[in-house]
Amino acid sequence: MSDAENRLTFDINSRSPGQLLSAFYFQTVKNCSCHALSLFIIVLTGLFGGCASKPSLLSSTETRQSPIYRDKAAYNRPYKVKGQTYYPMASARGYSEQGIASWYGYESGNRTAMGTRFYPQGLTAAHKTLPLPSKVRVTNLHNGRSVVVMVNDRGPFRKNRLIDLSQGAAKQIGVRGLANVKVEFLESRASNSD
Repeated sequence: MSDAENRLTFDINSRSPGQLLSAFYFQTVKNCSCHALSLFIIVLTGLFGGCASKPSLLSSTETRQSPIYRDKAAYNRPYKVKGQTYYPMASARGYSEQGIASWYGYESGNRTAMGTRFYPQGLTAAHKTLPLPSKVRVTNLHNGRSVVVMVNDRGPFRKNRLIDLSQGAAKQIGVRGLANVKVEFLESRASNSD
């Protein structure tokens, strides 16, 4: 073996990876082997390709407000109205809440958040965060009357309002304007798991 070959021969166990790469690079350039140079670039790319930074983690607020949405339909994703962001529930199992109900009926023929036509005499409702479509029982706390409605729209977007009932649903439970009601989730029509 010549003196030059002795200098380029190296003991793998006594060198660091960086020293091995440097020695291989200089040996490859000296011999000008295109295949060896290509191999060197591939090895180098593989070694340093994993040096990416860690992805940023969501803050606890973002994590809490961004549940994994089982139903990825546009009407079940977070949305913004009048500067307020609303986060639809991934599941409403066990949901029960009391609040103020109002009714709407002048929008006859308009499209709901789900894209269906709104019929004032139908038994439907709008809610800000329940999964669409959902079946709920709405009970008028003043007279005890209740109606089962399909939540197929978003709203109401007025302060202190829990649910907007169609004119037909409001009439069945005696709502003429505003009423204190209890809303209980029955089932989701989007999947059979709720």
